[in-house]
Amino acid sequence: MNITIINGPNLNLLGKRETDIYGNMSFEKYLDELKAKYPQVSFHYFQSNVEGELINELQRVGYEHNGIIINPGGYTHTSIAIGDAIAAIKTPVVEVHISNVHAREDFRKLSHVSGKSVGSIFGLGLKGYDLAVQYFL
Repeated sequence: MNITIINGPNLNLLGKRETDIYGNMSFEKYLDELKAKYPQVSFHYFQSNVEGELINELQRVGYEHNGIIINPGGYTHTSIAIGDAIAAIKTPVVEVHISNVHAREDFRKLSHVSGKSVGSIFGLGLKGYDLAVQYFL
């Protein structure tokens, strides 16, 4: 099984930024834990702070992989283009957010991704990625 994890802007700073919201672990360290827990899964990881690069990656893997887990970060609330890219591909997508975006600022309650995804996981920390992997398995 091939699962791609795509993280958007500022998620390269996990473990360093706003640790009260996002925790103390880097995503790379967490990904190592996922790989150890699910040796039957071939994980591909991509992170970018650039909207177009996220769209390019969705299109690149969106016809080949078994599942995509995406955390578009702040682009969740602003990028119609990322939502359109998800709608255009065949691979199912699960949207994950580390924080509960619905308990934060009002602008975070809008997602251009949720309606195009097979499901969304909010507010469970990094555990949300694990739950998305379990969904695909």
